[in-house]
Amino acid sequence: MQAPTPTSSGLPHYRLADFATLPLALDYAAQGDTGINFYSGKGELLECLGYRVLREQALVLAQQFLAQGLKPGDRVALIADTDGDFARAFFACQYAGLVPTALPLPAAFGGREAYVSHIRHMLEIADVSAAIAPTALTEWLAQAADVLALKYVGTLAALPPTSSTVTLPIAGEDDFSYLQFSSGSTRFPLGVAVTQKALMANVRGIARDGLQIGPADRCTSWLPLYHDMGLVGFLLTPLVCQISVDMFATRDFARRPLLWLELITRNGGTLSYSPTFGYELCARRAQTASIEALDLSRWRGAGIGGDMVRPEPLANFASRFAPQGFKASAFVPSYGMAETALALSFSPPQQGIRVEKLDMDVLERDQRAVIAAADTPRARDFVLCGPALPLHTVEVRGESGELRGSRQVGRLFARGPSMMHSYFGQPEATAAVLSEDGWLDTGDLGYLTESQIVVTGRAKDLIIINGRNIWPQDLEWTAEHEIAALRSGDVAAVAIDDGNGERIVVLVEHRPADAAALEALRKEVAGVLRLRHGVETDVVPVPPRALPRTSSGKLSRAKAKQLFLKGAFALPVPAA
Repeated sequence: MQAPTPTSSGLPHYRLADFATLPLALDYAAQGDTGINFYSGKGELLECLGYRVLREQALVLAQQFLAQGLKPGDRVALIADTDGDFARAFFACQYAGLVPTALPLPAAFGGREAYVSHIRHMLEIADVSAAIAPTALTEWLAQAADVLALKYVGTLAALPPTSSTVTLPIAGEDDFSYLQFSSGSTRFPLGVAVTQKALMANVRGIARDGLQIGPADRCTSWLPLYHDMGLVGFLLTPLVCQISVDMFATRDFARRPLLWLELITRNGGTLSYSPTFGYELCARRAQTASIEALDLSRWRGAGIGGDMVRPEPLANFASRFAPQGFKASAFVPSYGMAETALALSFSPPQQGIRVEKLDMDVLERDQRAVIAAADTPRARDFVLCGPALPLHTVEVRGESGELRGSRQVGRLFARGPSMMHSYFGQPEATAAVLSEDGWLDTGDLGYLTESQIVVTGRAKDLIIINGRNIWPQDLEWTAEHEIAALRSGDVAAVAIDDGNGERIVVLVEHRPADAAALEALRKEVAGVLRLRHGVETDVVPVPPRALPRTSSGKLSRAKAKQLFLKGAFALPVPAA
């Protein structure tokens, strides 16, 4: 029976992400005993892929890729399943001077045709020369690529062997390391071009300053490898830091969320991340499952990222798993995006979830972050996500581009060595968010306090009604928290302009119910939002799982709005 790679690398010297490129990082990690361990949904170890073996196999595959006529700089699409083949193909591209492009699995899309169409568009955007898929998806990938004249389409195993060898190129700091598709929450995803230099700068910041990774750390992850938090955070960062990582697929996490905590227990995991909903799902499942055998005492970095941080579900998780040794101080709220490789800020070690309860009337009216008094009628908690990484700067700017002061809300701009090179092949889209002097418009709204970043929402999602800036998350979280029939992720609030001014439409997923129950739910949601926020809303019940998600699982309000405008959701007829 195979055993997972050890936590200790056995290397005489631990190097804290001080490499110039990914190939150099793997060359060094391969001299030790650590690596990547892939688990099934039942917790069985499917493959133990040490970094030494990964390097050997990647070098062979690099020759096979180039034997297909691929040239350094060509893009190679990889359908990113959570398995050893993805890691082998990704690093084969690094050694061959090719640019891997991770593409999503079908789970987030509505059937084969929608998925094939989406993947074809991604292949075209990245202008790929080859595409690799798991066996189960080769026909789908072939259909997506059927008119693109690629040099190779198929599985990794079906690549023809080659006896010829060529001298592999040496990666330079300014070469592209990979293309990372943005999640597409407000538009069709764009290919974020990340250089070796930018990637290594970000991993260095994550390892040295954000999580303070050391040789005794071990990672655990169920995050998808086509998303920056999974790819950079839990495939590349552990390797660059010569530490082991235990992985299982996102689809298996959805079925068995507590497997995440079981693997942390079994292998002594110290670092792991999730959006808020992952913690929420575990706490909910623990209400009926046995958790006595869990030991979370070594989990020192429980990161939260990928979406807005919601403090209440995290407090529930900490309370639920405190008897299993989990410490609330282990929480690490973070902020970042694919355009910065991954991370831009981390809360300080052992700060945990630190919140500011703000007066929402002042926030909406004056765009100022004012601490709510005890008797403030409308208040909401916002989470501090730490200061920007060293060598990185974050500014808050107003609508005219003017700098805003401490505790003034505006658009967040960032600059530093982790910034993307461009949106690949999209100069206009690049120029719209990245200035010539290196400032990135993140598209997020927020403010700074004590040099820490507080994110309040997405600029494009902001609802403006009668001069009030209303955060859709505020409406959504109120409904989900106060109405027993609703769960996290069941609600999407959007602004609709029908020619008579903007109105707020609230889309609410419902469980099977009769017409009377739906009408009661509609009235209850509208009543709660009227009482708590002083707004009138049109509440539209929609079927379960009807609200669209991005490939990374985030709610896409922009797509929900498009579906509503196309008539996919109809306003219910009020009961007589």
